[in-house]
Amino acid sequence: MLLMRLFSVVSVILLPVKKRILLLAGGQSGEHEVSLRSARSVLRALPRDQFDVTPVVISPQGRWLPPGDTQRALETGEAQRGGDLVLHRAASAEGYDAVFPLLHGPMGEDGTIQGLLTLAGIPFVGSGVLGSAVSMDKVMTKQVLASAGIPQVAWRLAVRREWQDRPEEVCARAAELGYPLFVKPANLGSSVGISKVNHPGELERALDLAFSLDRRVILEAVAAHKPRELEVGILGNDAPIASPVGELRFDADFYDYETKYTEGRATMHIPAPLPADIAERVRTLALTAFRALDCAGLARVDFFYDEQTGDLLLNEVNTMPGFTTTSMYPKLFEAAGLSYSELVTRLVELALEKR
Repeated sequence: MLLMRLFSVVSVILLPVKKRILLLAGGQSGEHEVSLRSARSVLRALPRDQFDVTPVVISPQGRWLPPGDTQRALETGEAQRGGDLVLHRAASAEGYDAVFPLLHGPMGEDGTIQGLLTLAGIPFVGSGVLGSAVSMDKVMTKQVLASAGIPQVAWRLAVRREWQDRPEEVCARAAELGYPLFVKPANLGSSVGISKVNHPGELERALDLAFSLDRRVILEAVAAHKPRELEVGILGNDAPIASPVGELRFDADFYDYETKYTEGRATMHIPAPLPADIAERVRTLALTAFRALDCAGLARVDFFYDEQTGDLLLNEVNTMPGFTTTSMYPKLFEAAGLSYSELVTRLVELALEKR
């Protein structure tokens, strides 16, 4: 009997202890549905022999849904209006080893949830408060990257109050850039609220749309020649690595929301057919941007490449990119020999490493 008890104790000691992971999905941004798609993929991929995963969906109204409602939201893609009026008890992450905040856009990718988890003292996947907030805000991103000497498209800032009180000044800034140009809300992702303005007559409508979504708006020049759109993934904390370079191709005026999320409208080419020196420059600039913005864990860095002029311009940095099995970021690391399951496992390890 004593031998059996001893064997039982030794068996318990030798059994690997599963890490308890809280997977957050949904959220209050316009990318709510994209987050749910990403979460379904990550749930299937995290090895069950290593992780005990609890998903919690945050509704568009900001309510943390209980288990039954969370499961229905993941299955149907729609979060009901129920749930707690205050943060779910899981917000304290009590008993969890790490949190995977798979939230895209404002109120998730912008440092808000990262601040909550930092206060709770719980490790989490991805960048911290500073890296998340700065990378989400296009104005701050551009200013930080400019100080790091990273080439970008020409741009101007406009504020909602200026547009209301002194619209001629905003129009003058647009004229400085020339047409066509892009109008973008400063703090949204997934091409939400972005317009391509081909002539001055289209500017007012584009600005009204952007200012309905954000109080600050970016005006961006368009390359003289239609540039190629390149993307590279970054993985790591203080010693990050870059993936092979990928290229997005699509039959549309620009990579808008419909093109991005309609099956068959865009194709990925990994690795991108590029001269070796250009591909290496993309990777080097992406790593420089990752460090300059104080990112951690992961990021997808997007570039414009003008073959005729040779210009390589950084477009944006995404600290929590789309994460379905067919999204660009996982595909980039799959090309580097890291499977989807291995990738999400590595991200959790990086979260624990930060602690």
